[in-house]
Amino acid sequence: MIMMLKGDYFNGQFTHPDGIKNVSSSDTVKKKSPAKTAEVIWEAPLFNDHVDHVIESAVHGFKTWKKTSIEERISFLRRYQTEIKKRSDDIAMAIALEVGKPLWEAKTEAASVAAKVDVTINDSLPRIMNKKIDEVMPKITGHVIYKPIGPSLVIGPFNFPCHLANGQILSALLAGNSIVFKPSEKTIYSSQILIECFHAAGMPKGVINFINGTGAISSKLTSDKRLRAIFFTGSRAVGLKILENTHRDLGKMVALELGGKNTSIIHHDAHLDHALPELLRACFLTSGQRCTSTSIILVQRKIEAEFIERFKKLTEKIIVGSPLQTTPTPFMGPLIDEAAMKLYFDYCQLAKTEGAEELIKPQHLNEEGNFCSPSIHYMKTPKLKGKFYQEEIFGPNCCIIPYDTIEEAIHMSNATDYGLAAAIFTRDTNLYHQCVQEIDSGLLNLNRSTVGATARLPFGGVKDSGNFHPAAVSMIDHCVTSLASLETLDDTSSKISDIVGLKE
Repeated sequence: MIMMLKGDYFNGQFTHPDGIKNVSSSDTVKKKSPAKTAEVIWEAPLFNDHVDHVIESAVHGFKTWKKTSIEERISFLRRYQTEIKKRSDDIAMAIALEVGKPLWEAKTEAASVAAKVDVTINDSLPRIMNKKIDEVMPKITGHVIYKPIGPSLVIGPFNFPCHLANGQILSALLAGNSIVFKPSEKTIYSSQILIECFHAAGMPKGVINFINGTGAISSKLTSDKRLRAIFFTGSRAVGLKILENTHRDLGKMVALELGGKNTSIIHHDAHLDHALPELLRACFLTSGQRCTSTSIILVQRKIEAEFIERFKKLTEKIIVGSPLQTTPTPFMGPLIDEAAMKLYFDYCQLAKTEGAEELIKPQHLNEEGNFCSPSIHYMKTPKLKGKFYQEEIFGPNCCIIPYDTIEEAIHMSNATDYGLAAAIFTRDTNLYHQCVQEIDSGLLNLNRSTVGATARLPFGGVKDSGNFHPAAVSMIDHCVTSLASLETLDDTSSKISDIVGLKE
């Protein structure tokens, strides 16, 4: 596959940086293949001078788009869905090559892009339909009218470059907002295909816009008052920088989907034949590069030995290979880049300094790429304030910790600064309901892994995992403002004589 970057997209067309006149500053991003780090799969010159053009395009696009009917917006999204289905194989291949996901997993993400159109229209849209309340007051009708916020910025992550950004873009568009989409600088090409599909669908000029760049571009975008909403998916550190850039702009809505340090509780009555494959997926899918990946496995002490033995043997069966490898088909591909690989090994070393025992040691499997083996640590007595326990690793690692009582497990689940996802494996639904009440988490599953959320439910975390603006089905709630209106058709009911305090 030839990955040709077309540049930024605004005013209804792609403009390559080479065609910009009077530019004053630029950066160049080189994308190395995760599977073959000596291979550069694309190179992008990124010009900072483009920011103003892109925002102005979104401002003009909003003026047009907010006046379109719901039926017109749905029609455009249906055309986009058709184009996405045509390009599904291209999207999957781009994700595999840029991110390093095995092709089977990349195909799953590509399929979710088209499916999200249906969920947005059928499940999200009803949440923002205008409401009429008869006799809200005597002889007065009440209305709740939902209006789009304005030009909106979507900053996408690298781990799901199409799926996550696509969901945010669709909700914002259906609500009547124009879009500026800034993808991760690690996954520009796969994100570009989404824009090509919007273009092929005939979206009105300025409604969808696309800009490439590094953190400097993101900083300029988030600080601009013309962008009225920001939807960001990524790390806690970047989320905090966005808040610093925007905290004085009271007219800007900021929705953050950040990281996780997620726990799975394995109670003594859990059905291990079911729990073990669920946990394997939870810990190691996407090489652990999911914000919902399970990092901490809390195992009740009476089944600790059996669980460790079986989980270790299962983990050792994981095939790590090239994204396009078919014989044998890999479960895991490489990490996204060399920096991610270094961080993974640094955290594994940190685990040992904080008292963890290595059950499976991490290894660099192939010098050509960022291929790492999954690793498992064990802590009999965890340091709850330690960096290893507290910080998100974003790599194929988990730590097993024993517990005696469910209260102890709940305490350890709540001990981190994050609060995204958790799970409990048990046949006792009372324990599940206790966890629902007491664990600080945006998602909590019973007998199901922490990964693989559904788009038909809210998706978001508490504490350092987000700021109370969950995505998925409820994403659309944050794309509108609500206007309350009182309506009376009886223009004879108010009389001057009824006003108290007037002179005769």
